[in-house]
Amino acid sequence: MTRTLLHRLFGFGKIPRDVLPTLEAEGIVLLDEGIRGSVTFKNFRAPGKRYYRRRNWFTGSLALTGKRFAAFIHSKPIINVPLADARIKELHCSLRDDDTLSVAFDAAAFHEGWSGSIECRFSTAQAREFLDRLNRIKT
Repeated sequence: MTRTLLHRLFGFGKIPRDVLPTLEAEGIVLLDEGIRGSVTFKNFRAPGKRYYRRRNWFTGSLALTGKRFAAFIHSKPIINVPLADARIKELHCSLRDDDTLSVAFDAAAFHEGWSGSIECRFSTAQAREFLDRLNRIKT
């Protein structure tokens, strides 16, 4: 898949520079940067935010290492879960189509003071590989 225009022109959607050394030290298994995505909030509440239903589009990145699964919107983490953490099982991963990985979760499980559900969709040619590896880890 092609990288987004924002990634090609301005470098949006890269793994943040301060996080990359940590991911490399953990042993990157799968990585994709500059990919299109969307995040959908349903019945969401957080300090200063309330959405019945809201969808935002972004350029982001995905990383799976030997120790964690991380997803970034622009350069901000939306998912950053150690594989040994019991919360990894609370990520509901599926394929929307051959090139779109969907990761849905309860906001309260990952952020104190948040409620509602969040679904992130990532358009990546490696969607099936991410899904297969995440499902193996969760079992």
